[in-house]
Amino acid sequence: MNNDNYVGNSKSAIDILGNEWHYECMGCAIVNGDIKVPGGIIYNGKYAILASDPEIAIPGFLIVNVKRHINSFAELNKEERIEISNIITHAEQAIKSLNVGKEIILVQEEMSKHLHIWIFPYSEWMKEKYGTGISYLRDIMKYVKENVNEDNVKEVLEVIEKVKKYFNEYDINE
Repeated sequence: MNNDNYVGNSKSAIDILGNEWHYECMGCAIVNGDIKVPGGIIYNGKYAILASDPEIAIPGFLIVNVKRHINSFAELNKEERIEISNIITHAEQAIKSLNVGKEIILVQEEMSKHLHIWIFPYSEWMKEKYGTGISYLRDIMKYVKENVNEDNVKEVLEVIEKVKKYFNEYDINE
């Protein structure tokens, strides 16, 4: 599989709306507002933001992006860890309460050089087509990118709005 267009492996990307972005660091570009992620920022905290994945049209595929340019969870301070944990908790609750996904896979890797955490809802169609497990994530994302259509994008944008509403209704620090 050619990974040239996946986040962290290139200096350009095309989002689900067809916008092409060029950047030095995608994480920094999103945090700074240079890349306007489709559907906008879901949650903007003191240390991190939450948004939908800009390239992969999977409803509920969310990314926690740390505002500081660091690449390891181990580099976070206590306040950052608390906020990120709260964001992940509320994002998972939102995804499950909206019936977007029953199971979640969290992914954090250091190769992209900017700490971000995938909150990936593992859906029934994914299990049926690929089986279960983290080893299928790239195949699923490749399939979605190659088969995206207006209905997929519309559903992603609708889920973003619902998750935003969920975050607006709850204090993530409680």
